[in-house]
Amino acid sequence: METRSWDDLVGHLTRTTPLPADMATRVVEEIVTYFGESAEEFVRRRHRELQEEGLPNAEIFGSIAAELAARPVAAPEYSERQIRRIVYG
Repeated sequence: METRSWDDLVGHLTRTTPLPADMATRVVEEIVTYFGESAEEFVRRRHRELQEEGLPNAEIFGSIAAELAARPVAAPEYSERQIRRIVYG
């Protein structure tokens, strides 16, 4: 991953937290990777995770819609039906 584009953020973290530069760089890379997944990838991953927790689909689809709306990078607004289609095709 190209870290040059994150130098300002890494610098901010090293000035405002006790993190050394190498750890701050790693934290930024992890966050960028986490939020870098597409909305479809997010829906599939969260569906799988919530299913493993034993939640029913009716609850899962509503939860995923709410989580998508709260993500820092705006995802498209999906209805529960659209989420279901992403998961099952």
